[in-house]
Amino acid sequence: MKIWQKNIDVNKDIETFTVGKDRELDLEMAAFDVLGSLAHVEMLESIGLLTAEELVSIQKELKNIYAEIEAGKFVIENTVEDVHSQVEWLLTQRIGEAGKKIHSGRSRNDQVLVDLKLFFRHRIEEMVSNTNTLFQELISLSEIHRDKLLPGYTHLQIAMPSSFGLWFGAYAESLVDDLELMLAAWKVTNKNPLGSAAGYGSSFPLNRTMTTNLLGFESLNYNVVYAQMGRGKTERILAQAMSSIAASLAKMSMDICLFINQNFAFISFPDELTTGSSIMPHKKNPDVFELIRSRCNKIQALPNEIAMMTTNLPSGYHRDLQLLKENLFPAITSLNECLTMATYMLQNIRIKNDILSDKKYAYLFSVEVVNDLALKGVPFREAYKIVGETIENGTFQPNTQVNHTHEGSIGNLCNAEVSGMMEGVLAQFKFEQTHQAIEKLLA
Repeated sequence: MKIWQKNIDVNKDIETFTVGKDRELDLEMAAFDVLGSLAHVEMLESIGLLTAEELVSIQKELKNIYAEIEAGKFVIENTVEDVHSQVEWLLTQRIGEAGKKIHSGRSRNDQVLVDLKLFFRHRIEEMVSNTNTLFQELISLSEIHRDKLLPGYTHLQIAMPSSFGLWFGAYAESLVDDLELMLAAWKVTNKNPLGSAAGYGSSFPLNRTMTTNLLGFESLNYNVVYAQMGRGKTERILAQAMSSIAASLAKMSMDICLFINQNFAFISFPDELTTGSSIMPHKKNPDVFELIRSRCNKIQALPNEIAMMTTNLPSGYHRDLQLLKENLFPAITSLNECLTMATYMLQNIRIKNDILSDKKYAYLFSVEVVNDLALKGVPFREAYKIVGETIENGTFQPNTQVNHTHEGSIGNLCNAEVSGMMEGVLAQFKFEQTHQAIEKLLA
């Protein structure tokens, strides 16, 4: 019998359909469910709904359950529908009647809300760490290969000289802006919904500020109706931040798939990091980056998927929200895998030297010649016309000296400034503050 169930057995087919993948996905939230309960029971004791002795007993057993979860020994049984009921059932079996009191002042609605927010905080920290690791690799490669030129393209036509310093650095700076969006998702996530109950508060004198501090949240979702409305909205905002990182990875992966092509041949990877063909012995396919591209394109669809699942829901809880986990949880794992694999591959990238010495790239330097004439006093439009005529009549002579000195150009990458921007964004997450709160809660 389920904790929420009355005296009627639910039809088995209905139960299977409504529970869905909850048991499987709830395992990922199990540790966070215990953390939420630890904060909640400490607050219950402070307002007289638990005795000091009951609190000690409950805290001790909740910490035991937490240790079992961390050791991989925790399961959600088939007779129990979700992680919240499993934890409460275990607690009641082990310490008796006191275990039945932990749901006072709570609903499964705000219980899952706080579990999700704690879970998202944890996974955001992983994504931020993996993004920063990739960022550092890109900055390092930008510095190492800062003087190696490659063609720049517009419309997939050769346009102007670029460099590997610029190319690697461009994706590094892109990740800075991506983490600005993730910081916004973190700020939305790092607000405490606990105490909103079913979405309309409680007649118990709950101390929501206390649970906010115990769980290391920055602040509360104050309005209890809005706290419940935050489910779906939080996921959508997080998905938007994830999609931004994914867009950077997908674009970079497409560049790499082009650059490794024999018609470009700008870069290569060790044979063991590429894949072959069943009939063509010469093939060295960039399967890793093709899969990163496709996975990240899927992630870019995630905000719209979440919006379509929630866009016409009125306020209050609806079972539709349960399905958000099925879309979001695997996407978080996938993005972390893509970030890790992209970093590993880039640690092994090989760069071709003297790419622009090939005569087919001579017209890349046309703008350099135009600018050189303009610096000598020829009006720019006249210089443009002169150089255009030499290209048309076959007398164009490239000036292969690239003298770009302004901020962010080939000769002045400003990687130190970009790194400073990243440090500024990372400092605002304040992960250590949440760590300290959780460590104190578990002590």
